[in-house]
Amino acid sequence: MTDEKLTAPEHKLNNRDLWRMFMRLNTMRITLNYETLQGIGFMRAIAPALAKIYPDKKDLSEAMKRHLVFYNSHVNFDAVILGLSAAMEETTPANEKEGINPLKTGLMGPLAGLGDSLIKFTWLPIVGSIGASIAFGGSVFGPILMFILYNIINMGARYYAVSFGYKKGIDFLNSNQQSDVIQKISTMANVVGLMVVGALISTVIKISTPIKIAVHSNVSSKVGNNVISLQSMFDKIMPGLLSLLVTTAVYYILKKTNGKHAPMLIIAMMVIVVVLTYFKIL
Repeated sequence: MTDEKLTAPEHKLNNRDLWRMFMRLNTMRITLNYETLQGIGFMRAIAPALAKIYPDKKDLSEAMKRHLVFYNSHVNFDAVILGLSAAMEETTPANEKEGINPLKTGLMGPLAGLGDSLIKFTWLPIVGSIGASIAFGGSVFGPILMFILYNIINMGARYYAVSFGYKKGIDFLNSNQQSDVIQKISTMANVVGLMVVGALISTVIKISTPIKIAVHSNVSSKVGNNVISLQSMFDKIMPGLLSLLVTTAVYYILKKTNGKHAPMLIIAMMVIVVVLTYFKIL
């Protein structure tokens, strides 16, 4: 009996803690910004759990800083990731905490697409159609019904997802105590995250150059001119090469400076793009 008590979790979260996380989840997007998007909001939402798990102020500070990274997903599925992250914070040892952010990064993209499909593009149009049809009949009950039906799923799913993510995460992690399980989760999340980032680079960042090079040739005493498009050459080597190079350079600068000069870097890039465009380099 004594050994079991010693190995039991010391800071088990309760329903009140999950409720506080759920309430803060609903205001996550208030702190939306272009540097971390929902990063600050996520940290604030998980803060009640962190305060319970880490009574020491230094450990709490490190845990809060761990969640002040770039993060963006659909708010309903933020709840699942929030619960899972709280479970990992409570269950994993100190040397495995680095696996939490890769898990968030790996899940946020796929779950964002799922949330948009189910909530925004499926449930919202359905209840909107029902409410609109009643409203066209002259009844004020139409928009009220739409509001009620939408939030039964919208708000109900959020609270259930926080609880589901936390409890299932605890069950899974407690039944798989070997460190290689966490390492596998971290590796898989990293792979998915890199795939998402790679897709974003190739589809969102568009950089091309209109520069053309005239090549003079002298064949059989006849002089001819050939015009070679520099962008076509780059595309033959690797489509999106310029986008990749610029992204790599920006990432290197941000990593080297720990992101301290991100606003100045954004302004500098705007100025550089305007100047290069004016001189028809981009």
